[in-house]
Amino acid sequence: MELSRREALLGTLFGAGWIGLRSLATGLPISFLLNPRAAVAAASTAAPAQFLILSTSGAGDPMGCNVPGTYPDAYSATNQIAHPPAVPGDSTMDMAPTAVTVGGRSWQAAKPWSTLDAAALARTCFFHHTTLTNNHTNESKVLKLMGAIKRQEMLVSLCAKSLAPTLGTIQMEPVAVGSETLQYEGRSLPRLSPTGLKAALANPAGPLANLQALRDADLDRLNAFLKTSGTTAEKQFLDRMAQSQVEARSISQGLLDNLNGIADDGQDNQIVAAVTLIAMKVSPVVAIRLDFGGDNHTDTALQNEAKRTITAVQSINLMFTKLDELGLRDSVTFAAMNVFGRTLAFKGAGTDSAGRDHLANHHCTLLIGKGVKAGVIGGVEANGNDFKDQASSADIAFGDTLGAVGKTLGAAIGVPAQALEDNITQGKVVTAALV
Repeated sequence: MELSRREALLGTLFGAGWIGLRSLATGLPISFLLNPRAAVAAASTAAPAQFLILSTSGAGDPMGCNVPGTYPDAYSATNQIAHPPAVPGDSTMDMAPTAVTVGGRSWQAAKPWSTLDAAALARTCFFHHTTLTNNHTNESKVLKLMGAIKRQEMLVSLCAKSLAPTLGTIQMEPVAVGSETLQYEGRSLPRLSPTGLKAALANPAGPLANLQALRDADLDRLNAFLKTSGTTAEKQFLDRMAQSQVEARSISQGLLDNLNGIADDGQDNQIVAAVTLIAMKVSPVVAIRLDFGGDNHTDTALQNEAKRTITAVQSINLMFTKLDELGLRDSVTFAAMNVFGRTLAFKGAGTDSAGRDHLANHHCTLLIGKGVKAGVIGGVEANGNDFKDQASSADIAFGDTLGAVGKTLGAAIGVPAQALEDNITQGKVVTAALV
């Protein structure tokens, strides 16, 4: 990356004067660095909020085909749900139906879900719904809840601008790292690659190597200012929030270690980049793309689906490991929502399915976070030669379930209730999915 491009990227991500990195170095909110008096006054009224890492894909992955709620007790022999066959002794293909405790109840699911990080599983909701489309090109429309958000705004845009002031992030716009292109208030945003982020930050002359110097300069400036004109509350706020030199060095080294481990732009490195951006408070929302099997029209015995589902769950576990390393688990919610689901009935002759086609009538969004109540919302029911989403709640119409997912996710991460009601015209918050 040329120096000018690197500097442009740093300016875009971390603001004028690298204000975001200075906030990371000092431990002080950006608002306090810019205006100590106003920041202290606002701190007492701030509401709880969560960062969001969203996995989204226009491929229409079979993510929701092997989760709790897709293993009913019984269906007729001619209308069973297809799952990858178990391959005993092969851990890369082990999708055997396994008991998984979610929300205090035992469910059947593919074995990988039983290996999900235990603390994360205790905060996991599998939300069955419909997206009302089976077209790859409608990914952006699904992120707009198929027109249910006013002004054709994306859910990530609505959430990001609602949460940025509370979280104190550098920018309101969401960041796309490996996902499809996102929009903010109708404007398409550039995509960032993990390797590009590494090139900009993890070099000897990069800003992370100078984090301690940034810290010392800002604290010297603030101490001098507050000594002459600061209030007692402002001085106490500075003392309470400011990072020590040891803490600054530790943060710098931890982020550098993560970035130096990036070798490509694959999903594990997208996770490393996303966690790093959140640690730096760049944006309230970072989007990635996890592969649960892709557009698997042709997939003999669903072998690729099995392999990709196993690695995707492993990637989710990696994400929580990285969040733990930086003390961020309780501050970040993870969600996975794609453009549509896949057919659940067997495809082709024989006892093994030969693949899956597009399905507009069922999808399952994954929610994991501090504000999420573990459980399964909705499920599936027979529909002609295949299946469809069951109504998630008796008072939510089939066509409103996507809007309900959007409102519920927003509520889980702290988007104000009035903002959700004013901007999302369909569905309701499903309180059974919230703590």
